[in-house]
Amino acid sequence: MAKDPLAEASFYFELNRLRVLEPEVSQKTLELREECKEFVDKNNHFLKIGGSIIKIMNDLAKAVETEKMKAITARNLLKLVMKQREATQQQLRALVAERRTQLERYRTESEALTKVESEQNKFIEQFIRASD
Repeated sequence: MAKDPLAEASFYFELNRLRVLEPEVSQKTLELREECKEFVDKNNHFLKIGGSIIKIMNDLAKAVETEKMKAITARNLLKLVMKQREATQQQLRALVAERRTQLERYRTESEALTKVESEQNKFIEQFIRASD
């Protein structure tokens, strides 16, 4: 095969095109261009997916924060209710103690009145006997 003088000068002729690169290098350049395009497309797709994940995570973080605030509010309300219940229990205990004291006073008074009644009934019986 005779050497092509254009090829020796790094000029290649291809279907009405004059090239400075060898056909193999030109083909590899085109393949690299396609691979780069695929890489860029995949990278863009990855960024889109990553953006979607970040948005989902941000939405989830907002939802978690909202639920956290609700839980804190519920916990504070529960503490308030517990304190109120404790205060009510203390008031009821004081009322029960007061009523027990009052009951004991009434018992003592009732016993004293029963004793007085008994003595008066005896006196009346003696008076009735004496007058007969």
